[in-house]
Amino acid sequence: MSATNDILPNHAKAPITDTSALGLSALSAIFWGTNFEATRIALSGLPPWTAAALRFAIAAIAILFWLRLSGGLDFRVLRRNLFAYLALGCVGVAGFNAALFLGMQTSSPVTAALIMGTTPLTTNLIDAVLQRRLPAAGAVLGMAISLFGVSLTVGAFSGTRFTSGDLLILAGSLAWALYTIGCRRAVTDATPMQTTAWTMTAGALVLLFAAFFFETPFTALTASTAPALGAVLWMAVIGSVLAYIFWQIGIARRGPGATSVVFNLVPVSALVIAAVFGRMPDLYQIAGVAIAIFGILLASGRLPRLKASNASA
Repeated sequence: MSATNDILPNHAKAPITDTSALGLSALSAIFWGTNFEATRIALSGLPPWTAAALRFAIAAIAILFWLRLSGGLDFRVLRRNLFAYLALGCVGVAGFNAALFLGMQTSSPVTAALIMGTTPLTTNLIDAVLQRRLPAAGAVLGMAISLFGVSLTVGAFSGTRFTSGDLLILAGSLAWALYTIGCRRAVTDATPMQTTAWTMTAGALVLLFAAFFFETPFTALTASTAPALGAVLWMAVIGSVLAYIFWQIGIARRGPGATSVVFNLVPVSALVIAAVFGRMPDLYQIAGVAIAIFGILLASGRLPRLKASNASA
């Protein structure tokens, strides 16, 4: 998979550095962190399958339109990776988001964010097993520190009780881990933009089918509210299109293991958004943010590189 920044038109493309890829991956995590509050708002006016299907119908149309404008709409790529795109769309788009929307009916944003914070550990474990190797000691330590920071941030040590929806959120976390690895291992000769567009389209079709099977989408849309529709639009454009594209670029440049570590920023972002909506963090949560960021830098190899640069100077 190419590591080229294919968000831009062909004549404006430029190579992506490791630092830029890390930054884009972090932006993806921040955008996804806003989705927890947006999901809560969306579910106040829409049923779960309809909300998820509408989100990705809009997102798929938007990203295919931009892919056409940027010159990347190549149906040979689709034919070559058709089975991979269908599987990844079902698992990483439809499966992940169905689990999120259905789980959030009984789970809280804080608990859901904590469960999603375990995704990097799951991703690296699966990736290591597939490659028949052990993860690097520094990466494991960094991930453990980051996960501890995430746990502290979302209040996991305050005796939070789990609900039935938490199991669905956990299943969604596993689906995302498989998606992250599959995009690297199963897709051939495709740009991050192409992979994002076609997996998102496949996932949107699955979600639309489920929405019409389980619910009455047109009736739900006519009875919906402006905040709910606005939240879905936000998740479609910011929390889906931009987030998925940036995440794919990170995978292509840095690999699934290194990229997945940045996913720990999702609950941190969710906490900040909660504060914006009036739920201010306490000192323990602020400390958790700092610890999580430190763990991400350690696991991604940024701290050793900084030390090496200082030593050479």
